[in-house]
Amino acid sequence: MSEKENRISVEQAAKLLGASPQFVRIGLRQGILDFGMAVKMSKHWTYVITKQKFEASTGIKVG
Repeated sequence: MSEKENRISVEQAAKLLGASPQFVRIGLRQGILDFGMAVKMSKHWTYVITKQKFEASTGIKVG
């Protein structure tokens, strides 16, 4: 599995959680949601959520 195939987007994570993408972004930025990382690069934030970490943390299977 390639690096990109192992990741899910903020939008996918939000849909699976029944939450808004902004909820996921802010949760990752504040360290409240532990299934991914948020890094500020210059003015923009970059988010990385791996399928395994998301599934382990939430108990929700990623299709």
